[in-house]
Amino acid sequence: MNITSNTTARIGFIGLGIMGQSMAGHLLAAGHSLALYNRSREKAQVLVDKGAQWCDTPAQVAAQSDIVITMVGYPSDVEQVWLGSEGIIANARNALLIDMTTSSPALAVRLAAEAEKGGHQALDAPVSGGDVGAREARLSIMVGGDPAAYQTALPVLRLLGTNVVHVGAAGAGQHTKMSNQIVIASTIMGVCEGLAYARAAGLDETVLLQAIGGGAAGSFQLNVMGPRIVKGDFAPGFFIEHFLKDLGIALAEAERMKLALPGASLAQRLYTELSERGLSRQGTQALFQHYLAGA
Repeated sequence: MNITSNTTARIGFIGLGIMGQSMAGHLLAAGHSLALYNRSREKAQVLVDKGAQWCDTPAQVAAQSDIVITMVGYPSDVEQVWLGSEGIIANARNALLIDMTTSSPALAVRLAAEAEKGGHQALDAPVSGGDVGAREARLSIMVGGDPAAYQTALPVLRLLGTNVVHVGAAGAGQHTKMSNQIVIASTIMGVCEGLAYARAAGLDETVLLQAIGGGAAGSFQLNVMGPRIVKGDFAPGFFIEHFLKDLGIALAEAERMKLALPGASLAQRLYTELSERGLSRQGTQALFQHYLAGA
């Protein structure tokens, strides 16, 4: 398979959530043939109306695609879509399989091995950038797997992100994403605490963001999530429940490596408290409500 910026491929895309729908849309807009599957068909309709093909099962997607991309919720979802007699490995034909879900590094290694047995290539390519990055095709994409498979996938991945990096062998993409989530965990806590302090001090929070956003405190979390927090906008760009999933994977890997991560552990505890308050489907910036509650 030789794909360049001037050629098109038959691409299958499975998982049309907050980020997946935009990502699939970029592939369709670039002229690629697109076959779709999602647990709820209504999320696919806008893309079907633009020319994508709906499939009733992941197996149907795999059977007609040169490249299959999955962007689902949890490692268990990845296993269900990839493995078994109805999975994409069993039904694809010498395909390149790319999992862009944030999932377990060990599972990524297993999937790569199973894909090779089936005559396919596999990459783990989780992303960072949230709903904004997905809509604007500005995602950071961290790719683990065979270098040749990476080169094949690169023209397609560049339609989705501006920072696409091959970080190592199978599983390395997921390990890199865990590092990303660990950094975010402590950063978003800092943003929320800084804004809580500003509010208690009677500062204009919008002016505060302007004052500190261009300095050493500047970050995606401050400059993108900060304004949402100030507006009281806790709609999800990335669900709390999914961030808790990621932190659980990261902390389990850290424990296996005998590594203490106090910041990530605290973030997990705070987000768990929010989840127990029924806020698991809000965005990660909703952590600010912990401080509003005076906890």
